[in-house]
Parts: sequence; C-alpha cells; structure tokens
Amino acid sequence: MNIKEWHLLQNPYSDGKVIDACSVFGMMDTTGRRFSGERIVTAMANMHERSNGLGGGFAIYGLYPEYAEHYAFHVMFQSGEGKEATEAFLREHFRIVQAEKIPTNPRRKMHDPPQLWRYFLEVDKRSLNGQPEDDYVVEKVMQINTTITASLVFSSGKNMGVFKGVGYPEEIADYFCLDQYEGYIWTAHGRFPTNTPGWWGGAHPFSILDWTVVHNGEISSYGTNRRYLEEFGYQCTMQTDTEVVAYAIDLLVRRHGLPVDIAAKIFAPPLWSEIARLPEPSRGLLTTLRQVYGSLLLNGPFAVIIARSGEMIGLTDRIRLRPLTVGLKGSMLFLSSEEAAIRLVCPDVDVTWLPMGGEPIIGRLGGVLPEPPGAAFQETGVRVR
Repeated sequence: MNIKEWHLLQNPYSDGKVIDACSVFGMMDTTGRRFSGERIVTAMANMHERSNGLGGGFAIYGLYPEYAEHYAFHVMFQSGEGKEATEAFLREHFRIVQAEKIPTNPRRKMHDPPQLWRYFLEVDKRSLNGQPEDDYVVEKVMQINTTITASLVFSSGKNMGVFKGVGYPEEIADYFCLDQYEGYIWTAHGRFPTNTPGWWGGAHPFSILDWTVVHNGEISSYGTNRRYLEEFGYQCTMQTDTEVVAYAIDLLVRRHGLPVDIAAKIFAPPLWSEIARLPEPSRGLLTTLRQVYGSLLLNGPFAVIIARSGEMIGLTDRIRLRPLTVGLKGSMLFLSSEEAAIRLVCPDVDVTWLPMGGEPIIGRLGGVLPEPPGAAFQETGVRVR
C-alpha cells in the first residue's frame, strides 16, 4: 500500500474540499520554562468551529530532556511489514537507543489510527563520510517516506515531537495523552482542509528535523515550490501544500544560513513596484532575494506559525488574507488565529496586536522581536492593549 492508497483508505469520499479557515495557536515561554499543554488545548477547543474533525495536531519543544541529544523519530505504520522494514533500515543507519510505542488513550476511539512508535536515535559518525549530520538525517527520513511501504516519519528533531492525526485538536490531545507532557513551546492546528484529503499523515504540524509548521490558508504556489525543493533532495509525500513550508525554511535557514527575517522576505516579499521605490541597500537586497529565491515565494493566503528549538515565528502573507494575533504576558508569547482564544487562556494579557502583513514576529529564548507597537501605532486603528 503506497501513501496515496493509505490516505484514500482513511478518507474514501475525499470530502475534505471545504473552503473555510483553519485554527492555529502557539505559546512560548521565552525564559525556557516548561509548562503543560492545558491552556493550548483549551484555546484550540475554543476555535472548534474552524476545524471539521479531519485533522488536528500539536508540536512540543523541550519534550524529551532525558534524550535531548538524540534524534526522536515519530513514525506511523499502516502494516506490520512496514514496521519491520523501517526498523531494519533504522538499525542499518543509526544506533537505536530506545524504541517504544507512543502512549495513547485506549478510551478515546479514533478513525483508523495507524501504529504509532517513537525511536530515539544516535548517528554513527563513521556513516557520515564528511556529510553534515542533519543532512544525513534528512536524507534517511526522505528514504523511509519514499521507499518503505505504508511507513511515515512525521517528526525527526531533537528534544521535540509532533503528535497529529484525524480528529479535532482536543480529541488528538486526549488520544495522545498530551496532559502528561511539558514543553517551553507548544504549537497547534485545527484543520479545515481545502485542497487536500484528511488523513493521519496529512494533518498539521509538518516537520523536518526540529522545524515544525502549522498553517491556515492555501499555498497555491505548491507546484513551483515543490519542484524547486526537489532539486535539493526534499521529497513531498504527505499530499498537502503546507509540507513545502517546512522544507523551505530548513533549506533557507539551516542549509543556506539565512536569518529568519530574511527567509520571511523570501516567503512574503514586497511587490516589485514597492521594491523599486526603496532606497539602497534595501532595494538591492530584496531584488536579489526575489531573483535567487523566486521559486520559494509562497503565493496565496496564509498565516503560519513556524517553530524550532529556541524559537517561534509568526508570519502572514503580505496583505494579511489570513488572520494572526499576537499577545504578550510577561515572558509568555501567544500567536493565534483569534484574539478571543488568547484572552480565554490569559485574561490579563499585557498587550495584543495584529502584525503587519509579511512582517515576522519572532519569539526567542530571551525576548520577542519586534517589540510591541507603541501609542503612535494605535492611531492606525489596530487594537493594542
């Protein structure tokens, strides 16, 4: 059974094309303090009507402190043969430090769940032959997802993990017993599919290494983005447009060494007419980015929350066709599709505002960039408290 047959089995009527809105939510303690996911589950449940039960999921950072130096592979299996083949592959290319079923709640009945396992892995340096370790891991993830039948690695970073499937977010949280976990970053997604079917592998977040992405909207440039990424060895296997964002941010920031704010200008650049009016050196920089990375421009409406170890980023398309609200309370950063969800879980939030289209909000261990807008910004009509 290949990937396409697998997701058709889980959603035989392909009833996912409903044009509406997903829900996204992110929480980060910029001091690095770990906290439970109770509030983010509450926030997602409050945005229940943005979802339709065909997909939900969470990403957690700081999740596995006892295995912080090991790659944590979360894997879905649709057959025993796929599990055997994958484990043989892992033994050949890694040292398996620990292998175990991902705990699930037997009282929560889900639609056709796959077998769910996690593996804590160590790379044998002798296997690298001069290749960077992270590149080696990405290569092996792609090999598993494209060559081993009915097997899907959906999370592969260090000290973090993705939990996702077919269901509402609050159902996914209950199924994976997320009340037993803590992390210093949590992101979440409630899926209302537009152009892609609902199946376990196609739920958000999408991940490679410690990058994760949750997305509300539509990436209409998917074909161009995918073909460009394939030139660098990335293979899209999850049958959804959002997958390209995870691979694109990995390529730009980890492999090409670009800062996150520059990557944001590649995803959501100013119009050519706006670039032409800018002074140097901004005009030259943005012209070069569009010429070199034009195939990674994300066309279409989107709001994304991108995370990696130590960092959480919020970004919308340049004309804000999908909503994103920012909130701050002390060291806590909130990103949400709706302000109401932030205020539900943090009634005394210090400040909320709407970021400018195409301008990233970057939460890092130690602080948030840019700082909240001041009184002059309030005159534009954007709510700031």
